[in-house]
Order: sequence, then structure tokens, then C-alpha cells
Amino acid sequence: MTKPDKPIVAVFGASSPEAGDPDYQAGVECGRRLAKAGFTVATGGYGGLMEAACRGAAEAGGFTIGVTAPSVFPGRTGANPWVQREIPADDLVHRIGLLTSLAAGYVAMPGSLGTLGELVVAWNLAFVAPFSNESTGPIVAVGATWNRLVPQLTAQLDTDGSFVEVVASVEQAVDYLVDQLS
Repeated sequence: MTKPDKPIVAVFGASSPEAGDPDYQAGVECGRRLAKAGFTVATGGYGGLMEAACRGAAEAGGFTIGVTAPSVFPGRTGANPWVQREIPADDLVHRIGLLTSLAAGYVAMPGSLGTLGELVVAWNLAFVAPFSNESTGPIVAVGATWNRLVPQLTAQLDTDGSFVEVVASVEQAVDYLVDQLS
């Protein structure tokens, strides 16, 4: 599987927001800003914020990847219409592994357990990378939920919260990624 020429940013987020919802609009704006900054956008490929980020990127002329999990979500009929390249994964673990291995950076938008799982995997990869003299891409989390949850997880799990930059807006998230990946 060849990667696109432009660096890939994985966007994690809830599957429930629909067009018109403020979170959906923020997802569209995130994808648009990422594409305009020269990034390829990769998501879980389905609806909600995954669709929104792909839509924003595609409408801005960017390239989108959707890493789907057909066996996990048999009721879903494929990737959202804004995905330009679908990559089917065998299961959720494979899906998250593909998203994290493809990406040069990560954005966690508002979400639920799936989004938390994706964020925690990216965070853990960043945490353990120095043990093998490696590095991973920057991680940025958007919104009030992460502003509370990341410090709480840092304290409760005795880990390093500096691997996750928490910001209030998608504008700040994209600016942070541009700064870190340029």
C-alpha cells in the first residue's frame, strides 16, 4: 500500500454528529484546514465527524482515506461519499493500527469510546517510542472533554500528558500540526 505524497493526518471523532450539528461543522472545518495546509486526511471512513473531516478536505481539493472495518460494522454500506480511497481493515485493532501507522500526526475531535481508544493508542505509541529511539507524530485533542480527560488520565495512570496537546478549536489544532510537522 503506497502512501500519498502529502503527509497524512488521522482525524478521530464521533460517528453520530450530522450536517448542521456544531461538531459536524467543526469536523468540516478541520478537514478543510488540513487540506489547505497540505495534508491528506485519514479517518475511520464512516459517518459523523469522520465524514465531516473527509468532506471538508475533499471540498478544499485535498485527498481523503477511510480505513473501514466491514466485519465489525456489517450494517454500514461502505465508506462515506467523501472518501477517495477506502482501506478495509479486518477488525477494530487492525483499523486503529492502520490509522496510526499511516499518519504523521493525529487530531482527536469530540467522541465516545472509539475516539478515546484511538487517542489512547496514539498516545501510548508516543509514550513508548523513545524506549526504542523512535518518535511518532504530534497528537492534538480538540475540546472541553479532552481538556478535562487528558489531565485526569495523566494523573490517574501516572503517564506523560505532554504527548497530547489539548486545544479549544480546530484552528488551533491545525496550526499546532503545521508548526510541528513543518
